Amino acid sequence: MNKIINQVSEYYTSKIKKHGTTAQGVDWNSPESQELRFEVLSNLIQEQEHFSILDFGCGFGSMFDYFNLKYSSFEYIGFDVAEEMIVAALNKFPTQENAKWTSSLPIKKTDYVIASGIFNVKLENTNEDWLTYILETLEKIDAISVKGFSFNILTKYSDIEYMKEYLYYADPSLLFDYCKTNFSKNVALLHDYNLYEFSIIVRK
Repeated sequence: MNKIINQVSEYYTSKIKKHGTTAQGVDWNSPESQELRFEVLSNLIQEQEHFSILDFGCGFGSMFDYFNLKYSSFEYIGFDVAEEMIVAALNKFPTQENAKWTSSLPIKKTDYVIASGIFNVKLENTNEDWLTYILETLEKIDAISVKGFSFNILTKYSDIEYMKEYLYYADPSLLFDYCKTNFSKNVALLHDYNLYEFSIIVRK
């Protein structure tokens, strides 16, 4: 698993060095699609204020920007394996008292964990190895979330002509079943928002 984490870190470090703090810097197509993802994933959160959240794979903090517009009071932790991303986030938000940034996975639990885009880029790993990595990561996310978590991932129902070899296209039914069986009775699969991906919301 450490090998994969190092590969992912190197990949996203190269992206932010090339594109800077843009949607392309975290490998998304546009700010608009990025905001739509945040909107879908944040359906997890029941409160409007006074909650804590871990942004698992935070990049340079775009979700923190989104949360500041949507919620009035919350505690935010941004975690990313790419230290260049954390440096960029600290430079972007130098004085935000309700935000912490780290490249080490926090041990302290938060109410919610959201992971956007962290499972898409498998690079040269096999589908089998990448699925194992996904499931192991979901176990970690489950362990540090109190009220629930949400994540998104590319779907196997994407148009074949647009699929890329280095990306991973997941089976929605498989991940829904895994989350329902292992994490909670309250699991939602969202596959209706016009992107070639789906989101899963797990409420505890």
